[in-house]
Amino acid sequence: MKNLKIAIQKSGRLNEKSVQLLKNCGLDFENYKSSLITTVNNFNLEILFLRDDDIPGYVAQGIADLGIVGENVIDESQENVTYLERLGFGRCTLKIGIPKDSSIISLQDLDGKAIATSYPNILQEFLAENNLSAEIRQISGSVEIAPGLGLSDAICDIVSTGGTLKSNGLKPFADVRRSEAILIGREGLAENPILCELLQRVRSVLRAKETKYVVLNVEKSNLSQITSLLPGVKSPTVVPLAEENWVAVHTVIPEDDFWDKINKLKAAGAQGIVVMPIEKIIL
Repeated sequence: MKNLKIAIQKSGRLNEKSVQLLKNCGLDFENYKSSLITTVNNFNLEILFLRDDDIPGYVAQGIADLGIVGENVIDESQENVTYLERLGFGRCTLKIGIPKDSSIISLQDLDGKAIATSYPNILQEFLAENNLSAEIRQISGSVEIAPGLGLSDAICDIVSTGGTLKSNGLKPFADVRRSEAILIGREGLAENPILCELLQRVRSVLRAKETKYVVLNVEKSNLSQITSLLPGVKSPTVVPLAEENWVAVHTVIPEDDFWDKINKLKAAGAQGIVVMPIEKIIL
């Protein structure tokens, strides 16, 4: 069976987590830093290591079958690719930033102003959606220094923590677009068996990251109250203990609901609660 090709960032903020995701999917490949392409030893897949800006185009043109890239890069490229899975990492926001002493107060104050950005297409859409007319000045890098050099009145750039804005005398003003890493594919790939297998692995890893495996002990008299709190993957597993009238309950709890559930379980009589990470969940 012919190998598929997946393109990921060679370096940058998405590289490490993209590589880790593929390894968590059970893919075995050699040291990727020494070449631009590597073959997975135990799966019909080759990995291309590219600049993030090039990934949507490579996928749209069929040079790569798949890609992992930030949503902001996809939107800016305007390439025709298919979203296969949101990956939950690399989250950031494309924001408009202004000087701390700027007279800009409302969005309407951007009318007629100059905005420096590396994302002219996304910015133009934002301006059009808000009926604004501003001069877009495209800069390939170091966007934050543009106001200080007199090149613009504001900037539009990716912001994660806001530290870079602050160090350049800027402050966040408006959110333009949120972004995260996306697994994308070329057209006509949907029924490919290699893709179907890879998607199953990716989704099992993502589900596992969002949940915890929990084992607890409870008296049988409190079991119905405990099980009502724990749906599990389908339903909790209940195992009798050596001590009469006691059982062990095995289940999974969503990460974002974890501490609320734990407190309710304790109040309902749960004891000896053990929490473990989950490597994969396959439905």
